[in-house]
Amino acid sequence: GRNLKVAISGSAGLGLARATGIPFVQEVFATGETVKRLAPDTSVAIELGGEDAKVIFFEGSIEERMNGSCAGGTGAFIDQMASLMNITNEEMDRLSLNHKRIYPIASRCGVFAKSDIQPLLNQGASKEDIAASIYAAVVNQTIAGLAQGRRIKGKVMFLGGPLYYCLGLRQAFVEMLKLGKENAVFPEYARFAVAIGACIYTAKQQGEYTYEQLCNILEDATSETTQTSRLRPLFNNNSEYEEFKTRHSKASLETIDPNNYDGDAYLGIDCGSTTTKLVLMSADKRILFSYYDSNKGNPLEIIREQLHKLYNICGNKIKIMGSAVTGYGEELIKHAFHIDTGIVETMAHFNATRHFNPEVDFILDIGGQDIKCFKIRGDAIDSIMLNEACSSGCGSFIETFAHSMGHNVEDFAKLGLF
Repeated sequence: GRNLKVAISGSAGLGLARATGIPFVQEVFATGETVKRLAPDTSVAIELGGEDAKVIFFEGSIEERMNGSCAGGTGAFIDQMASLMNITNEEMDRLSLNHKRIYPIASRCGVFAKSDIQPLLNQGASKEDIAASIYAAVVNQTIAGLAQGRRIKGKVMFLGGPLYYCLGLRQAFVEMLKLGKENAVFPEYARFAVAIGACIYTAKQQGEYTYEQLCNILEDATSETTQTSRLRPLFNNNSEYEEFKTRHSKASLETIDPNNYDGDAYLGIDCGSTTTKLVLMSADKRILFSYYDSNKGNPLEIIREQLHKLYNICGNKIKIMGSAVTGYGEELIKHAFHIDTGIVETMAHFNATRHFNPEVDFILDIGGQDIKCFKIRGDAIDSIMLNEACSSGCGSFIETFAHSMGHNVEDFAKLGLF
């Protein structure tokens, strides 16, 4: 048979190209080559992939823009949102076509989007409206994050799997950009634009392969042992793990049966971004009652249920002398349940940490959506560092990642110990 010219592109293509020696072409360049060859009158190309998004401006000097390390607003983001709604991507797309209103939803971060969507579901918002709102968020992220003020006009070509399969996403882009039918181009080859560009690129290459040679190169590459850098395990054996648990268990409070207690108590509530925590403490700082669970987007109802349970436990023997609330929902919970006072969560951390370690000089807190680091100097918080638009590494991120691997958080955490 005839010889072949081959090039590899795509996010996972660079490693394969290195292993095989086959030429690699950057995917933005490949996309540009496809558009210039097959649709030279295109003004702008927008491509959404599994983990990346690209906008290429062709009018004037060619300008290419691509997302960085965050996959917000890409195919992976859409997959995650469909999973949150417990529906397939196909079902979400069909639902979006029958929406009646659009809700504001964060798209830069899947964790923040999750916190926007869960309350809407709990409050009875239709899945049709939520599905369309997710697509609108993707459009906003693409336009604001990549176009960055440069106007998307003229003939716009839409490429990539999400824009080929998701009719609701197509509609959202057309409506947001106010494109006429003649200027919104959804080609049949949208899924293969990068691969087509790689084909075009090979015309400039000298090397050729027979079919048999190509098969052998790929087989040899897959059979080679790949050296992967690995981190050391957290613990080398179970005894190290037990020693760690023993050391850290010293910073804990005694828990007692409330049925055996008679006296004053104090209530603390932490209404976080993704979880709700309650603690009832005796006057001598022993825990009478504690609760920790996901707020499922509706912390008011959860706290109401737990307070009813708490009052039944207290009866006439335990008197709650004071209450305080902290966290994302501080003001909401304070006014809803007439809590005595609200406290900024950094101060809540500081007060609790000082109880266990009066000489503490650094505190790290990983929450559902945020990570806080603060330095202590003297008797005050000296400086605070906080994550901003990205929640990678936070609790909700870990939870979502665990579920994607088929584990709950508890089992997932154990897998990383040894």
